[in-house]
Amino acid sequence: MEADVSEMRNELQSRDGLWRRIQLECQKLYTELLKINEYKDTQEIQIKHQSSHVQLTEQLENRNAGLLLFAESQEHQEEELNKIRNHVYREEQSHCSEQERMKTEISDLTEELHQKEITIATIMEKASLLERQLKMELETKHKLLTKQQLLEFRYRVIKSENTQLKEVV
Repeated sequence: MEADVSEMRNELQSRDGLWRRIQLECQKLYTELLKINEYKDTQEIQIKHQSSHVQLTEQLENRNAGLLLFAESQEHQEEELNKIRNHVYREEQSHCSEQERMKTEISDLTEELHQKEITIATIMEKASLLERQLKMELETKHKLLTKQQLLEFRYRVIKSENTQLKEVV
């Protein structure tokens, strides 16, 4: 989007430069038209009855028609330039609102991630506590198992002694 906006700005600047050149050319042509009108007026006074008067008038009319066409073209260029400016403005507004939406979304995701990190830390603490409790229970059960094995061993020994005593009796 930034590339499009940049491209639009470049095109706008290019058209703006073209517009200024057209305005300068128009001013030059207008100045030239004024000079031609002055020249025409002096020529009309000097050579009222010559046929060149008709030719000069036709040339001026052609130039006037050309200037009118040029002025219409200039108006069209100005309308086009305004359209481009409006488009660039809308694109910039759209880009700004998109950036704001993304900032909000990033902020929301960051908050969600923070909450999940807190949850993970809590779970890790509980897991560590449960692991310690499990180790303690395993140690206790191991001790009890060892005691039970010892008691079973004693029981067998006593049973064996008891059996021997019965045989002796």
